[in-house]
Amino acid sequence: MSDRPVALITGGSRGLGAAVARALAPAYDLILGGRGGGKLDEICKELDARPFPVELTEITQRDVEGLGRIDLLVHSAGVVTLGAVGETPIRVWRETFEVNVFAVAELTRLLLPSLRAAKGQVVLVNSGAGRTAHPDWGSYAASKWALRAYADVLRQEEPELRVTTVYPGRIDTDMQRGVRRQEGGDYEPHRYLKAESVAKAVVAAVSAPPDAHLTEVVVRPR
Repeated sequence: MSDRPVALITGGSRGLGAAVARALAPAYDLILGGRGGGKLDEICKELDARPFPVELTEITQRDVEGLGRIDLLVHSAGVVTLGAVGETPIRVWRETFEVNVFAVAELTRLLLPSLRAAKGQVVLVNSGAGRTAHPDWGSYAASKWALRAYADVLRQEEPELRVTTVYPGRIDTDMQRGVRRQEGGDYEPHRYLKAESVAKAVVAAVSAPPDAHLTEVVVRPR
């Protein structure tokens, strides 16, 4: 068994989650969450990580049994569907909150005993939409404001844990490509953050000295 700390990263098979995994790999043993399949297998092989192939919206105690020690939990999985509030059906609101909020709350609850034992850390990847809401972003922004509130409460209720919310701007990922398709605009990666840049901000928060607690990190494109 390794003596290194253990990090579980959701959405770890691609995009920002994969970038965070690569950035943490030199210092952490990794458990990478995803829906399974080739991408998750590939990155787990690359980083010598354990796969955690689960449907986050259906997570149960049985799914986390046997995970063992958890020092760091990074919530990177998320979904976004754009649309005016007058045209967004309840199905979209439910799906968005199920993934972006409810799954986060439940997985954290299930892992709290391990996190408490380690006096560990929870990192929640939020969004600029969690600080400022814009037209057509109603369901997503609302879910991210809820996630922000959840993190604030968790930080106060679990003072032995460090809880960090990261607010990145637009990132050059497959998710952003999907957003731009929904917006009907060109994909302009030079205007977006690199996933590796945001991952470095996560590492900075995680590697802060014991007397420091980075509660919020805002990362914007230059």
